[in-house]
Amino acid sequence: MTTQQINTALASFGMSGLVFHGPLLTANSSFHLSAILERTKNEAVKKYPGVSVFRNYEELCRDDGIELIVVNTPDHLHYEMARLALEHGKHVVVEKPFTQSFAQARGLIDLARKNNLILSVFQNRRWDGDFMTVKEVIEKGLLGKLVFFESHFDRYRNFIQEGTWKEESSSGSGILFNLGSHMIDQALDLFGTPLSVFADLRTMRSGGQVDDSYDIWMEYPDVQVKLCSSYLVREPGPRYILHGTEGSFLKWGIDPQEEALKAGILPKGDAWGEEAQGEWGLLHTSINGKAVRERYKTIPGNYNIYYNNIYQAIRAGQPLAVTAEQAALVVRVIEACMDSSRLRRVIPISLPF
Repeated sequence: MTTQQINTALASFGMSGLVFHGPLLTANSSFHLSAILERTKNEAVKKYPGVSVFRNYEELCRDDGIELIVVNTPDHLHYEMARLALEHGKHVVVEKPFTQSFAQARGLIDLARKNNLILSVFQNRRWDGDFMTVKEVIEKGLLGKLVFFESHFDRYRNFIQEGTWKEESSSGSGILFNLGSHMIDQALDLFGTPLSVFADLRTMRSGGQVDDSYDIWMEYPDVQVKLCSSYLVREPGPRYILHGTEGSFLKWGIDPQEEALKAGILPKGDAWGEEAQGEWGLLHTSINGKAVRERYKTIPGNYNIYYNNIYQAIRAGQPLAVTAEQAALVVRVIEACMDSSRLRRVIPISLPF
């Protein structure tokens, strides 16, 4: 371990710690995964024998050897745990969604600024290969002027999963906070702050306590933007649908990184994040007056970019790729979507900062 490594702690060792943060941190030589909070179980030491296990979160926050804490706990715990870490002088990465209210997000931003600390949110799906490819298609102007953008993040789960806070109304969660935080972040990254939103949130499964389906329309001056998600999609259509004045781009499938991480493959090597050619998107457009209809190569996804940026922000003062202000705007849009669905009307979005 070098003196330049960042000693990092995980605030829990559930799915996100086991599948995402643990492997990404241990595969990155700039970080040292030094501590994990496990209140009762002993799974962390089986995976990482040299790690220090804490049973109490405040004790973890008081450890002077820890510089960065990853708050990867259930949504309703994000605010209090991030606040406590910041108050103890730790840099903080929060799992998405940032917080459960915009007011909570503003409070954490103010605290981080006051203490001159790094505060970011793990929006890893900005580095999905399909989304990176969508950005390239738009930035290169391959469709002419973009006029329509539709994104889907669908699953097939026609039952209520037992034993998870994500299915409980008391958690304040649901599909909008869970998957919507990714999709809204991607739309904001592409197009900026919308003028307004209109949303239709529903609970489609029998016995469900939380929303499990949504359609969101985000208003922009020059492009129609629609975001859709449902737990009752057994045969998915395209994940991205883009139309422009010169052509269209359609992309099926989903980035392979999560499945590779679930299989225990560390995010290393030149082939990491590569997608099979059969999964590439379909580009049908005109380039220099000539019709083109072909498979368009998917850029390899790379979640490592997120933590590389966190290191550079802490050690070299480089700008954050995912700022707390951007993450707070995602929460603001989520709140507007909830109001829109409840009131059945369009909700304007004002710049929150």
